[in-house]
Amino acid sequence: MTTIIAGRFAQQDAVQHAIAALEQAGAPPAQITSFYVNPAGQHDQYPVGGDRDESPGAEDVDKGSVAGMGVGGAAGAAAGAATAPATGPLGAVAGALVGAHIGSLIGSLSQTDEDKDIPPVRQSGMLVAVSVTDAEEERRAIETLRAAGGTCLERAQGQIVDGDWIDFDPLSSPDFVSASK
Repeated sequence: MTTIIAGRFAQQDAVQHAIAALEQAGAPPAQITSFYVNPAGQHDQYPVGGDRDESPGAEDVDKGSVAGMGVGGAAGAAAGAATAPATGPLGAVAGALVGAHIGSLIGSLSQTDEDKDIPPVRQSGMLVAVSVTDAEEERRAIETLRAAGGTCLERAQGQIVDGDWIDFDPLSSPDFVSASK
């Protein structure tokens, strides 16, 4: 595996310009690639579509749903029992069912990880990437991609073979290159 420097571009003309600039800066054409990265959720990793079998940050939703179901069911049963003179025993049952349903929804929402540190997500768009072998090539690639209008520059490990990034993972979190480098 080698270091790969990549940048996102909005226009196909800018992609062609960046590739020409990288070649002019000394990068071999076989070590340069360009391709479109789909928006998150549209990479068809599963037969029915989508990228993941479970949303990130939703690992504890089952626990919250069960807890909410219990609390909501008990509250609903109590409310239904209070209406027993008018509704009979079905009031408590209906109250428990409605309370359990509403409680499970509220409980599952309370267990999502909104406040956790979420790793950065790669934005969709045209990506131009080049494989580099040393620090000087890396610096030159970063400067060239920035000068060509590249945004969201990132550093990755991988292999570009004959102009194809063979082990690119669209779901991996990008390691963005800081503006000072």
